[in-house]
Amino acid sequence: MSPRPYRLGRSLTGLGLFATRPIKKRSRIAEYRGRRLGIDAALKAEKSGNRYLYEVNSKITIDGARHGNIARYFNHSCNPNCDTFIRDRRVFIRTLRNIKPGEELTYDYGRDYLKNVIGLANCLCSRCRKRRKKHAAELRLKRLRRAKRLANAAAKGKVKKTAKKKTAKSARKKTAKRGSKR
Repeated sequence: MSPRPYRLGRSLTGLGLFATRPIKKRSRIAEYRGRRLGIDAALKAEKSGNRYLYEVNSKITIDGARHGNIARYFNHSCNPNCDTFIRDRRVFIRTLRNIKPGEELTYDYGRDYLKNVIGLANCLCSRCRKRRKKHAAELRLKRLRRAKRLANAAAKGKVKKTAKKKTAKSARKKTAKRGSKR
């Protein structure tokens, strides 16, 4: 049996970590490892496209881009089952609740990362997918109701128009008949 309670596997957002056995609440799972960068080096790495930077404080950032850092595979979720905590300028990831085998391990990357890197509309976590699916269904129903309402209005409008046309024709006929009688 593997010493780690998780495995690396394919997820909706690329590679992710999945539980291989039940994991208890508040279990420490992994450490976010990498080179420690200063402010200037972190800004340079961010500008070059490095997406594995974890800001410990205002002076230290961990560059988790190297492949020995298994914690880089924890994906983002707006409804996470893990959380990060910092102890002695080291970053650890622990579970927030009991986790079942096969469940993906995720934590919240934070509002800034979600907004600036992922994009609010591009989040693929289960919570956001459900919210977008519900919103799309509501929009479909709204369009359907509007189409029915317009169809009913058009049907009523055609009936009124045809009735108006008939009354106009009959009024012309009546005036024509009156004119011919004189």
